[in-house]
Amino acid sequence: ASLLLMAGIMVTVGLCRRLTRRRLRSHQRLCAFLLEMFSTFQICACTNELCLLSNVEPKPHTALTLTYGFTVLHGLTLTGSTCNPCGTLQPMWGGGISVKMGGLKIGAQFTAAVLARMFMHFIWSLEMAEPHFGALSQSCGNPMQTTEMQAFCIELLFSVIFQLTILRVESVNPKYKVHLMALLITMLVYAGGNLTGAIFNPALAFSLHANCFYDKFLSYSLVYWIAPSLGKFLILYV
Repeated sequence: ASLLLMAGIMVTVGLCRRLTRRRLRSHQRLCAFLLEMFSTFQICACTNELCLLSNVEPKPHTALTLTYGFTVLHGLTLTGSTCNPCGTLQPMWGGGISVKMGGLKIGAQFTAAVLARMFMHFIWSLEMAEPHFGALSQSCGNPMQTTEMQAFCIELLFSVIFQLTILRVESVNPKYKVHLMALLITMLVYAGGNLTGAIFNPALAFSLHANCFYDKFLSYSLVYWIAPSLGKFLILYV
């Protein structure tokens, strides 16, 4: 049921993206906003569901396999979208897009993060699958299983590795590039998923752990917003 749910989300988002391109091509800003919002919604919604499957046996093989598989699917179906505020900073810094357009895309990403969280809460309330039972009773899942400073350094390091890899594989054939990025993300999740969740995406972090941001805003904003953004600026500076 969970796999069918995620497949349905991806098909629906694909249809919405195609319809947006056809009908709103002349409205550049609205089209860019909706495309980025739909794409980020897909990643946030699917990752919320994947988090519920992290305890499926055998552990961690099932979770890592699903992470790799769906990351490849995201890469193949969401071409042209960054789905990550840190990724939007690069063209803004280099002058590829205006600050206004960059702000619009980041706004779309956080809008999608909130909508995905609300949508998944509604789906979980229907209890269509066994992993959904009791999912709404969890307040803050507390993904940080280490000290705040160590969590900051881990998310900073992972952001640097991820963003640097993106820059290095720009010339790689797209059909190989998605597998390289999926393999990297799976390795990072395996390495640090039990410590911080290995998210390195501010919008995704807010969608996954919104309750934690409400409870401990300063700590979680430092680890999941400032650390990945700082990592991106370090890459751009170097």
